[in-house]
Amino acid sequence: MAYKAIDSITTRDVEALGVAGDVAEKLLGDLKEVIRNYGTATPETWTEISRRILDPNLPFSFHQMMYYGCYKDFGPDPPAWIPDPKLALLTNVGRLLERRGKEFLGSKYRNPVSSFSDFQEFSVSNTEVYWKAVLDELNMSFSVPPQCILDKNTSGDNPGGVWLPGAYFNPARNCLSENSKRRLGDIVIRWRDEGSDHLPVNTMTLRELRAQAWLAAHALNALNLEKESAIAVDMPMNVHSVIIYLAIVLSGHVVVSIADSFSPREISTRLKISNAKAIFTQDMIIRGDKSIPLYRRVVDAEAPIAIVIPARGSSFSMNLRKNDLSWDNFLGKARNFRDVEFIAVEKPAGACTNILFSSGTTGEPKAIVWTNNAPLKSAADAWCHMDVQRSDVVAWPTNLGWMMGPWLVYASLMNGACMALYNGSPLGSGFAKFVQDAEVTILGVIPSLVRTWKNSNCTSGYDWSRIRCFGSTGEASNVDENLWLMGRAHYKPVIEYCGGTEIGGGFVSGSLLQPQSLSAFSTAAMGCELFILNEDGYPLPPNMLGIGELALGPHMFGSSSKLLNANHYDIYFKGMPTLHGKILRRHGDVFERTSRGYYRAHGRADDTMNLGGIKVSSVEIERVCNHVDDKILETAAIGVPPPEGGPEQLVIAVVFKNPVHDNDLNHLKKSFNSELQKKLNPLFKVSDVVSLPYLPRTATNKVMRRVLRQRLAGPDRHSKL
Repeated sequence: MAYKAIDSITTRDVEALGVAGDVAEKLLGDLKEVIRNYGTATPETWTEISRRILDPNLPFSFHQMMYYGCYKDFGPDPPAWIPDPKLALLTNVGRLLERRGKEFLGSKYRNPVSSFSDFQEFSVSNTEVYWKAVLDELNMSFSVPPQCILDKNTSGDNPGGVWLPGAYFNPARNCLSENSKRRLGDIVIRWRDEGSDHLPVNTMTLRELRAQAWLAAHALNALNLEKESAIAVDMPMNVHSVIIYLAIVLSGHVVVSIADSFSPREISTRLKISNAKAIFTQDMIIRGDKSIPLYRRVVDAEAPIAIVIPARGSSFSMNLRKNDLSWDNFLGKARNFRDVEFIAVEKPAGACTNILFSSGTTGEPKAIVWTNNAPLKSAADAWCHMDVQRSDVVAWPTNLGWMMGPWLVYASLMNGACMALYNGSPLGSGFAKFVQDAEVTILGVIPSLVRTWKNSNCTSGYDWSRIRCFGSTGEASNVDENLWLMGRAHYKPVIEYCGGTEIGGGFVSGSLLQPQSLSAFSTAAMGCELFILNEDGYPLPPNMLGIGELALGPHMFGSSSKLLNANHYDIYFKGMPTLHGKILRRHGDVFERTSRGYYRAHGRADDTMNLGGIKVSSVEIERVCNHVDDKILETAAIGVPPPEGGPEQLVIAVVFKNPVHDNDLNHLKKSFNSELQKKLNPLFKVSDVVSLPYLPRTATNKVMRRVLRQRLAGPDRHSKL
């Protein structure tokens, strides 16, 4: 809709939004004072409006009136938040630059805000100096120090080089050790179970977490598994799963990450690919009045020995398989080692610590190897881009089956912060109250979660004023929804963060030292180079405006160099252009660099899509849909961004065997949803079904999904066919 410039807004305009007359007059009086001091359309004007006038209790339509009215004639990418120079000095990067800015940047250094872009370029061109400084900031402890930061002289099948060659360390030990960032008495986990909203938030100190992780690691040793065995974790993100995760890493074994929403078939696939020797799980997942049988799925997946944790209380009555263990019996194997330090198993920097999965363009998920370096990348991104500090409480609704689960563990603990875990659904008021009660300062989201909060208004009445920034990842965000989210915390910034499981973190992000525009990225992540490829597949000149498939510089700390079930070089480097002697790394997203220097994501360039933060191939979805009804000849699954922006929506194009007019597309949509949620993921949802006489194909008979995506974009997709 069209909005008036802020100096043209009347009392009647504000009252029409549901604001009482006397309140409307007071708001407009304050607005006139802001305009008098800062003008009608500047970032400073908006900053003062957001600080002095806007309040979470005012109608969101009034927030929109102020934002769009202020920036009515500003042009693209208006900043929704600008850094305060004084507060910038107190950020992690600000403190480092104030100490060493002239050493790093010479006479170019001015202050943390003005010099941040130069510092990002420095992080790429001076790899050795930058990463040594950051690892020192993280208090990294090596049992054997690295020979250097990066050895670029590697074979042709490893263009990314070898990071921290010769180093030995254990990332879990670095999470649990006392240093200048953390003390044993510090609270490192705050949590609450769904349904206990009336009770105080539970807490755990570093001393308590360390003792429990030690005990679980001793118990793992008592299982007498082979050295560096793969051990799966298939359970919600809660205190037990964090303890288990740290214990597996401490003991030198390898975590196999499995999302708790997966079907038995998906669990079985991941167990077989990883050759897992054991699995940790829960008897069930409790969400409100529902109990979802998780252990039963694990049994149906024919998993190896399972250690089963009760979802409620300290015991359960269900029968376990002969060789499976209850959590109490498992810990009983180490009863003589209670409070005895577990000596962490130190492994090379390039050793595997975690196997995570990401869907490729085939039906089998890629098994991505996280080395010991990936946790350091996660922690470093949090240190720089989200400014995670010792005083912070970090909440990020996620799961160890996805990379943000391990990311949260390392991002919080390695930076001396506290993680906040809500053992339940983040969709309702219970989670909103937990954010308030746990005094969360950094809240991570995925955009579809924000949409649910906004539509249900479940955050109303809860105080989120302690939040100092949001993080957003997993899928494309929406401008209005980000504006709404910022307004819940009195206009703290949303740091957009995009990367991938194979990156160990992000390659493009926001920063508290740069102005942030809604649903846009303000910088390449520290240590990362971004290239937008033209139609011929070659990089556009640096800083040139344009849109195209994104490629990455090959030397990214923490990024993958191995896949268990595919050729890593073929997937990420084969066929990519070379620039200045370096072969670029494939990513697959389409990105735009805008006139004001921001980056915007435009979805996948290949035949995969992002549904609710989960990457999935079109082929996987089509395999299910093709067998839903015997009238179907073939289907094409397309991820289509909505016209107003935001996460991709799943649209299924259907070709019927016989052209008839009585096919019920709504009924078919329900059938598709039922089968996809049963066989692939309960979070997948079909937005629309369209009927086509045939699918567009190339000369070699490949379906041109990109053409379909263009045709199906927009609300009137049925009229375009």
